[in-house]
Amino acid sequence: MSSAETAAGLPQSVGVLGGGRMGAGIAHAFLLNGCHVLVVERDQESAEAARERVAAAVAKSIERGVTTRSTTEFLGRLSVSVDYDDFAGRQLVVEAVPEDWDLKVASLRGIEARLGADGFLASNTSSLSVDGLAAELDRPENFLGLHFFNPVPASTLIEVVVGKRTSPDLAVAAKRWVEALGKTAVVVNDAPGFASSRLGVAIALEAMRMVEEGVASAEDIDAAMVLGYKHPTGPLRTTDIVGLDVRLGIAEYLHSTLGERFAPPQILRDKVARGELGRKSGKGFFDWS
Repeated sequence: MSSAETAAGLPQSVGVLGGGRMGAGIAHAFLLNGCHVLVVERDQESAEAARERVAAAVAKSIERGVTTRSTTEFLGRLSVSVDYDDFAGRQLVVEAVPEDWDLKVASLRGIEARLGADGFLASNTSSLSVDGLAAELDRPENFLGLHFFNPVPASTLIEVVVGKRTSPDLAVAAKRWVEALGKTAVVVNDAPGFASSRLGVAIALEAMRMVEEGVASAEDIDAAMVLGYKHPTGPLRTTDIVGLDVRLGIAEYLHSTLGERFAPPQILRDKVARGELGRKSGKGFFDWS
């Protein structure tokens, strides 16, 4: 183990851009395993909200007996900021901003400009092309996808997305980091939707079409997949958890790259237009109020 690694073999100094539900979950995962973590947000109010989300996740882990360390110890290794310059010197930064191409590119460029030549950069994108994003960077060999799943603390999967220009050493290191976080790495080569989003969205879109056509209720469609195929959660409830707006964005990207089979159903567009985004808004295909 080098002095730049934690006892678990993770980078000692980690940054996360974006402190929403996903970014806070990513920060929590690294904190729990000995890293010093910086979360950068767009403004001070968002940064403090991110700190509170991470603190709440840490408290829940302690309550569940996941760790015997104190909240004070964990939060002593957490910092929040609104300044990209604070990413300087970080060994790994994970970008976790919304799934918008222009925003991703601008964010990744901003981070890379602050990292040293040996700093690694990862995107938490769930569908956008890692090769396409890498083409916008000066050091594409130091970049790859780390697709965490929501909710991060409960999920045991991270998709490691390897681009054509990703350094083989980084691909190996990323798999080791995932295992050090106590999760399982699924390594995929860059392709639209990777493995998980492509399959998950395909099932979810067909379930939506079935609701739209009156084939069955959302409850019964989900029950068929949970009881018949042993899915832990049905495709429509999963969509509510992920966010209908997030699923719509992924579907639109897959539609543009893979064709008509990923065309978003009108029911999905209508719900997003009405603000029915799933659990985070209180209503999606199910009532979360």
